[in-house]
Amino acid sequence: MATSIYTWEGKTRQGSIQKGELAANSKEEVISLLRRQNILPINIAAKPKEIRLSFGGQKVTDKDVVILTRQLATMIDAGLPLVQCLDILGTQTESKALAKVVNQVRSDVESGATFAEALKKHPRVFDNLYVNMVAAGEAGGILDTILQRLAAYMEKFAKIKRQVKSAMIYPSVILFVAIAVVSLLMVVVVPMLAGMFADMGQALPWPTRIVITVSNFMKSYWWLLIIFVVGFFVGLKQFRRTEKGLTLTDGIALKIPVFGSLIQRVSVAKFTRTLGTLLSSGVPILEGLLIVSRTAGNKIVEDAVLATRQSVSEGKTLAEPLGRAKVFPAMVTQMIAVGEATGALDNMLNKIADFYDDEVDSAVAALTSLLEPMLMIFLGITVGFVIIAMYMPIFQMGALAGG
Repeated sequence: MATSIYTWEGKTRQGSIQKGELAANSKEEVISLLRRQNILPINIAAKPKEIRLSFGGQKVTDKDVVILTRQLATMIDAGLPLVQCLDILGTQTESKALAKVVNQVRSDVESGATFAEALKKHPRVFDNLYVNMVAAGEAGGILDTILQRLAAYMEKFAKIKRQVKSAMIYPSVILFVAIAVVSLLMVVVVPMLAGMFADMGQALPWPTRIVITVSNFMKSYWWLLIIFVVGFFVGLKQFRRTEKGLTLTDGIALKIPVFGSLIQRVSVAKFTRTLGTLLSSGVPILEGLLIVSRTAGNKIVEDAVLATRQSVSEGKTLAEPLGRAKVFPAMVTQMIAVGEATGALDNMLNKIADFYDDEVDSAVAALTSLLEPMLMIFLGITVGFVIIAMYMPIFQMGALAGG
């Protein structure tokens, strides 16, 4: 589901008024996030989509941001002032949409804003993770190092996304071909044979009657099938806009054979990589856990991370509440416990992320190798049943003629 940006205004327990922006799937989710921070929501509104993301038919991509980040890190490491770096990048960046954003950031920095504050005005390009890491880099005087870590993190996460997408391309093509072939048989071929069987004047076998009935329905009510499919996906999208619907569907997704295992591994890799990168960059653990929860991509994982954050705020270890969440395997929580005990939690989290990157590779390969034969078997059984069902009356007629 697409994430939207919401502006909010709320009151703390001390009575002070705070304002800000949050990336969430619904207003209900924003309310939930604010209450977990002990903030009473007063006003919440969806932020209008920013024109700056699309200019001249272009859009800011993850690749554009990664290249910008690496170039900026190199320039700052070479000793160039930040404003000069942004001025150069705003001129030479190929993406017009990103160039416009960079020039606006440069203008804000020249006006006295910090780099992180300037980036925060463009949440659709620079997310909470990016902004908070830059803020930590500015505070610690290691902005170039932080930007290098950010670029490395984004590249590794982009690699996982590419792997998952590429794994789904071939099965999707096979499924589309299977649906197209079956639809062609049912709408074109079966009616032709059904007309011939009607002239025979004899009872048809039950498989043939089933196929002809389905064919007649598809030919007469094809529009109803389209409405049903479109209605299903629209209804599912609306259902997932509610917190209950999101929790239910994301929970089911984790339990689907093969797919669930892949989603879990991607979630663990993303959680450990993001939190490890944040902690090694100097972001406090409570703030890091809040950022990680917003970027989890799965409601069950998000709730588990927020519950962990609450426990950590009460003085408990990170591993203890994570161990109670069914999303995180025992090996992960045990390695996190070791990292906490040795004072090297960020390094341990990055090691877990490296391991689970390989696990994602294995899961993607397993998914591909399993889906291909399953879809081919489905196509073979479906087409085979239709063909046999339509030839059975011909075989019967031949048997009667031979008798």
